[in-house]
Amino acid sequence: MIVRFGFVAMTTLLEGITPSRTMTYATFGKQENRELALQRLEAIAEDNLNSTLRILKHCQRHDIGMYRFSSKLIPLATHAALADWSPYEKLAPAFRAVGDYAKKHGMRTSFHPDHFCVFSTPRPEVLVNSVKDLVHHVRMLEAMGLNEESKCNIHMGGAYGDKLSAGQRFVAQFGELEPGIRNRVTLENDDKTFNVAETVAAAEATQVPMVLDIHHHAVNPGEVGWDELVQDYWPRIQLSWERERARLGIGEEKGLPPKIHASSPKSVTDPRGHADDVEAEPLLHFLRRAAGSCNYMDCMLEAKAKDAALLRLMDQFRKLEARGEGVRVLDGGAAEIAPY
Repeated sequence: MIVRFGFVAMTTLLEGITPSRTMTYATFGKQENRELALQRLEAIAEDNLNSTLRILKHCQRHDIGMYRFSSKLIPLATHAALADWSPYEKLAPAFRAVGDYAKKHGMRTSFHPDHFCVFSTPRPEVLVNSVKDLVHHVRMLEAMGLNEESKCNIHMGGAYGDKLSAGQRFVAQFGELEPGIRNRVTLENDDKTFNVAETVAAAEATQVPMVLDIHHHAVNPGEVGWDELVQDYWPRIQLSWERERARLGIGEEKGLPPKIHASSPKSVTDPRGHADDVEAEPLLHFLRRAAGSCNYMDCMLEAKAKDAALLRLMDQFRKLEARGEGVRVLDGGAAEIAPY
């Protein structure tokens, strides 16, 4: 099985480069000239996009074929007081440059809207804002010229005192989205509320692919042990990606293999937090158990050290390769994994 690895948003290796420069609304509100203040927001966003392009070029130099965009590319993009502002047109050249580079080099890209994007909510105003936030992320992908292979990954949301009802509400409210938005979404099991069993059921009900977070499963397994995860639930997760590839008319080797998230606990006292780096051996153990089930997989590393953590993981894999541990490093961002 060939596994590509990626990292999230920020770089710790490129000095002074960030795709998430921002302006608070308090600062915006102090500006006497609103038009000039909007131009300032657009200038910050353009700088964020230029930084994103530099990070993609950095990825290419290190053979890293996956990257998650920062959700903070456009400051205050969904703020209620700026509802009349549409920055996408003015930022079109910068967005297009990012998308063109990603497509040219076959990079798998995505967004992960934050925890305020919840479709299990019982509150209408929260649902409206969740839709607004998701639409904003989709518009950014469209501005980049990236097709529906580029996804927005979300969690199901909160339980609100009744997880069964919340899950049903998620399916119903998510199902009301227009197809152009639904087709951009993947669902991920979370670390506190909706576990693997509940998330894969929702993914099947809504016909969207599921992203398996193995760290989240470790701290929120429900009644699913690791053996059952690999034997019973991983095939269902794979099937969700098979359905999506069939819908898009692409083969596994051309894009959208099953995708997982990996990270390591920050500490014994904070098992849900993410450590700076990813421990190689526990991750390799899962990958080897899954290796006989598919030919390709993509793995997004959610480590605090970002790209540095990815490069250090590949160094750890090289040491495990020398010991004959069933891994062969192919380049700076991919490895071949042998099944047990």
